[in-house]
Amino acid sequence: MPLRIEDTFRSALAGTKRPMAGMWVCSGSPLIAELCAGSGLDWLLVDAEHSPNGLDSILAQLQAIHGYPVHAMVRPPVNDTVIIKQYLDLGVQNLLIPMVNSVAEAEAAVAATRYPPHGVRGVGSALARAARWNRVPDYLARANETISVTVQIESTAAVDAVQDILKVDGVDAIFIGPSDLAASMGLLGQQEHPEVCAAVERCLEAAKAAGKPAGVNAFNPATAEHYLANGADFILVGADVALLARGSEALAARFIPKADVKPADGDPRPSY
Repeated sequence: MPLRIEDTFRSALAGTKRPMAGMWVCSGSPLIAELCAGSGLDWLLVDAEHSPNGLDSILAQLQAIHGYPVHAMVRPPVNDTVIIKQYLDLGVQNLLIPMVNSVAEAEAAVAATRYPPHGVRGVGSALARAARWNRVPDYLARANETISVTVQIESTAAVDAVQDILKVDGVDAIFIGPSDLAASMGLLGQQEHPEVCAAVERCLEAAKAAGKPAGVNAFNPATAEHYLANGADFILVGADVALLARGSEALAARFIPKADVKPADGDPRPSY
């Protein structure tokens, strides 16, 4: 099946008349990814920065999501040329690049998605799902059309540089991460602090002035609605693991007597 320009997040944002709502897919499970793909949401973010996702699990989730009326975006663990090359060869079309703090870092992210002479992406289309193993006509010439790049603004340095980052050719959108932004402002865990919200709104305003879409992460419905009212073009409003955690806790709270509830030991170490 040929890759289509209309499958890119860039095209979806340009073609919609309302903000796009999505959720995180963090479990690493293709079954959960497929379940979320049929939810009716506009987009899914498969995360590999803070989730147990490697190349094999990302590929399986892309295959599970494919065919559903939802756009899939993938976040690599770092803005790295080699990792981005591998993701693109897997068939990832929409990338969310974390921790982009400067113009140089934004330019590097874009260059990693472009073949020479416009970038540094390694050529391996005959071996890659992206080109359907050279079954996509003119893939090397048209690859850029099938890829969208969204960069993440999640530090005070990035907020200060946001106007220049938005000017980088090949940056299709920005996505603001209030949690890391709050931490960089000395407000760890306070992503709804007025100063953090003001910084987010500053980025939304800058994107609007630049004519580029901007999104934001907001699990609190009231906060999400606030950012949407202030110009957010796309938003993440939940995560598979969070929904399962809170839902299972609600079941326990309803059906297990309080006297029988075993307290958590508070040990943050993983169990092996």
